[in-house]
Amino acid sequence: EEGGGKLPAMVLFFGGGWYGGDIGQFRTIGPYLAQRGMIVVTPQYRTINEHGITPAQCLTDAKSAMRYVRKNATKLGIDAAKIAAGGISAGAHLAAATAFSKGFNAPEDDLQVSCKPDALVLFVPVIDNGPGGFAHGQVKEYWEDFSPLHNITTNPPPTLFMIGDKDAVT
Repeated sequence: EEGGGKLPAMVLFFGGGWYGGDIGQFRTIGPYLAQRGMIVVTPQYRTINEHGITPAQCLTDAKSAMRYVRKNATKLGIDAAKIAAGGISAGAHLAAATAFSKGFNAPEDDLQVSCKPDALVLFVPVIDNGPGGFAHGQVKEYWEDFSPLHNITTNPPPTLFMIGDKDAVT
């Protein structure tokens, strides 16, 4: 920004059911936001197909990414009080879960650095992992902490949901 001020940031997590996907999903929205004065961060988190992990590790990676951006905000030119998170589908789940889900922290993370975004922008999000919700069978051992819908706090960040009128899941 002119005058050396810090810019707001948007951390965008790709979708793919935690199985796959890539940051190419943001080839349109990333430049759009950057041209309007936001720093856009698109973390590459581990996926099930490529790394043989579970959705829990995807969330651990997302929380680590949010902490990295917040901890390094100054050197990245980011206003540490204006870090939003967003994503598509399972990526939107990860964004929401960084705000609400308990646990899923990497042992090396500094838990004094908040992973909670200051705002959420969720495109067709996976928000309910409870019984009857998305991929419940896959996350049944830990769904109660993993499901954003079941962990909404009294002080949630401002949140924008974007879904189509034919969406039968969200």
